[in-house]
Amino acid sequence: MKQMIDRINYLYNKSKKFGLSDDEKLEQEKLRREYVKIIRGNFENQLKNYKKKDDK
Repeated sequence: MKQMIDRINYLYNKSKKFGLSDDEKLEQEKLRREYVKIIRGNFENQLKNYKKKDDK
Protein backbone atom coordinates (compact mmCIF):
# COMPACT_ATOMS: atom_id res chain seq x y z
CA MET A 1 0.00 0.00 0.00
CA LYS A 2 2.82 2.42 0.84
CA GLN A 3 4.45 1.76 -2.53
CA MET A 4 1.14 2.53 -4.24
CA ILE A 5 0.76 5.83 -2.36
CA ASP A 6 4.37 6.75 -3.06
CA ARG A 7 3.87 6.12 -6.78
CA ILE A 8 0.60 8.10 -6.84
CA ASN A 9 2.36 11.01 -5.14
CA TYR A 10 5.34 10.77 -7.49
CA LEU A 11 3.10 10.90 -10.56
CA TYR A 12 1.13 13.80 -9.11
CA ASN A 13 4.26 15.83 -8.42
CA LYS A 14 5.71 14.99 -11.82
CA SER A 15 2.48 16.05 -13.51
CA LYS A 16 2.68 19.46 -11.85
CA LYS A 17 6.33 20.04 -12.76
CA PHE A 18 6.81 18.36 -16.14
CA GLY A 19 3.55 16.78 -17.27
CA LEU A 20 2.90 13.09 -17.83
CA SER A 21 3.09 10.85 -20.86
CA ASP A 22 -0.10 9.10 -21.95
CA ASP A 23 1.13 5.86 -20.35
CA GLU A 24 1.84 7.63 -17.07
CA LYS A 25 -1.61 9.24 -17.12
CA LEU A 26 -3.18 5.81 -17.54
CA GLU A 27 -1.03 4.40 -14.74
CA GLN A 28 -1.98 7.30 -12.47
CA GLU A 29 -5.69 6.78 -13.13
CA LYS A 30 -5.39 3.02 -12.55
CA LEU A 31 -3.50 3.51 -9.28
CA ARG A 32 -6.00 6.07 -8.02
CA ARG A 33 -8.94 3.80 -8.80
CA GLU A 34 -7.25 0.85 -7.08
CA TYR A 35 -6.44 3.00 -4.03
CA VAL A 36 -10.05 4.19 -3.72
CA LYS A 37 -11.27 0.60 -4.10
CA ILE A 38 -9.03 -0.52 -1.22
CA ILE A 39 -10.10 2.37 1.02
CA ARG A 40 -13.79 1.72 0.33
CA GLY A 41 -13.34 -1.98 1.05
CA ASN A 42 -11.63 -1.23 4.36
CA PHE A 43 -14.39 1.21 5.31
CA GLU A 44 -17.12 -1.30 4.42
CA ASN A 45 -15.41 -3.93 6.58
CA GLN A 46 -15.29 -1.50 9.49
CA LEU A 47 -19.01 -0.83 9.11
CA LYS A 48 -19.78 -4.55 8.99
CA ASN A 49 -17.90 -5.07 12.25
CA TYR A 50 -19.59 -2.14 13.96
CA LYS A 51 -21.85 -3.15 16.83
CA LYS A 52 -24.31 -0.73 18.33
CA LYS A 53 -24.31 -0.48 22.10
CA ASP A 54 -27.62 -1.05 23.84
CA ASP A 55 -29.26 2.12 25.10
CA LYS A 56 -30.18 0.44 28.39
